[in-house]
Parts: sequence; structure tokens; C-alpha cells
Amino acid sequence: MAVDGPFVGGQDAGLSPRRRHEAGTIVAKVHGRLQVVATPIGNLADLSARAAAALRSADLIAAEDTRRTLVLLKSLGIEKPLVSLHEHNESQRVPGLLARLAAGETIALVSDAGTPLLSDPGFELVRRAAEAGVAVQVVPGPSAITSALAVAGLPTDRFCFEGFLPARAPERRAALRRLASEPRTLVFFEAPHRIRAALEDMAAQFGPARSAAVARELTKAHETVYRGTLGELGERAKTEENFGRGELTIVVHGAEAATRDVDQALLLRTVELLARELPPGRVAALAAQLTGATRAAAYALATRATPAGSSPREPPEDEGAS
Repeated sequence: MAVDGPFVGGQDAGLSPRRRHEAGTIVAKVHGRLQVVATPIGNLADLSARAAAALRSADLIAAEDTRRTLVLLKSLGIEKPLVSLHEHNESQRVPGLLARLAAGETIALVSDAGTPLLSDPGFELVRRAAEAGVAVQVVPGPSAITSALAVAGLPTDRFCFEGFLPARAPERRAALRRLASEPRTLVFFEAPHRIRAALEDMAAQFGPARSAAVARELTKAHETVYRGTLGELGERAKTEENFGRGELTIVVHGAEAATRDVDQALLLRTVELLARELPPGRVAALAAQLTGATRAAAYALATRATPAGSSPREPPEDEGAS
């Protein structure tokens, strides 16, 4: 049975607080509460009544960016003390926040948008508060991850969230190579100025024929969902001016069973080497034999790897056969 407040048991349970103190009864230490509150990812109408109530009842709000949270609070007519809690100061802030929780205060933890801790700060505070015996509660709500999965048109029974890919190309490509055989649907966040490079690297590592979706500005006035193959999405990112604007979430179909055992890095390197000397059709045939990939997958890479100035030949009649 859940009990709010201190629990006092035994023969002294019916005594007044003063009599219990005089009798030497041990009373459990009173703790405050840490509430992890999800906030809208773009549409203020998505804030739940429970989330609004949590913000109103909090003694203090720990926010990733106090300026953005202040805008939300003003829209609700709420005035509360704010303290910043972000990736650069979380370790320094936690001891003071724990002290306030131990003193019985209620603290609401919010990020700039969506559910805290998901590519947002707050993990250290939640972990240490739980270790200290503080009640940690969640007020669930909007999340770009689940919203993008809901509209992508890709499998949602199993998925994994990878957050933001590394900004530097070599590290980004290495991270994608490690995920090339992942059978679950993949979800990424990406910055607008890196979306083209990210899609190009995904097409190179996963194969340009892999199905994917890019969700842009979810829940906002200019919400757009682009669906297609990685190759197609990469081309759209080059030509459509609005493709790389706003908040972006990428959803990628997991590796098919037939391709999970293929070393994608080996396949890519094999295709690149063969393409220097041979036409795409021949490259596909040899690469398929050497790596175990399908000829269709190898041919798709081969046409991308054709040296500049040369023209790819038509695939053999049985090119789509595995």
C-alpha cells in the first residue's frame, strides 16, 4: 500500500507528534518529490492537465533552458522559481537540488521540449534522487521519438533510439556501420545543417534501397513527413529548400533477415574497389559472391560508386535475383 508522508508504526502510532518525540519514536525522514514532466514538442495545446498541475504545484522548476521554459510558464499564467539544469552544469547543480528535495520540496524537471532524459539532461539528478530515497514520479506526455514512429509508416513493434549521430563524418560513418545489421527500426535526431550528409552516409552504410522517413517540425504548423528510400530522401534533401529546416527526426527500417549477416563495411569497400575497373553489373555480381549480399544491394551501391565521367551500364536481366 502506498503511503504519502512519514510512516509511523507500532504501539506509538496513535500518539501525537510531540508525544512520539518524547517517547523516542523513530519517524521516517520526510522527503520531497522529483517530478519528471513532459512538455510539448511544438504545440502548446499538447500539454496535459496533469503536467500543468505539476508545474503549478512545484516549489522549483529545473529547466534545460530557463528562457524557453519561462515562455511556457507565461502562457499558462504560472510564476515559479527557475533554475537551469543542462549538460554543462548538471553535476554542479545536483547536490543543491538534492538538499532541497531532502528538505521536503517538490521539484519539477523539464527539458526544452518533450520528455526529459531522452537526448536531454536529467539522468544524473534522477539517478541520485532515487538512490537517496526521494520519490521520483513521471508526468508523461509528448515525445518526438514516439510521434515520429507513429507517422513514419515503418514497423513499430521493436525499435531502438540512437539519439544524435556524431557530428564528424568519420565517427558518424563508423556509428552507422555498427548499426547496419540492426533488425529493429532505428530512430535518430539530426540537426538541419547535417541532414543531407546524414542521409548520404545512411544510404552508403545501410544501402540506398532501405526504407525510411524524415519527420520535420512534428506537431507544429509546418509539420511534414517525407517517406521513401534512403537514396530518394537524400536526393530530396538536396533539392527541396524546406527539407532541412526545423526539428528533424529520422526513422529507418531495420535490416532485413537476408542482409543481417552481410558485413556492410566489407560490401561497401568491395564495391568501391571493383568499381574502379569494372562496370556496375559486373561489380554487383562479383561483390555478391564475395560478401554474400544480394546482387540488387550490390548493384545499388555500384551505381553510386561509378567514377565521375563514366556512365553506368544497364544491369543484367537477372540483376534483382539474390
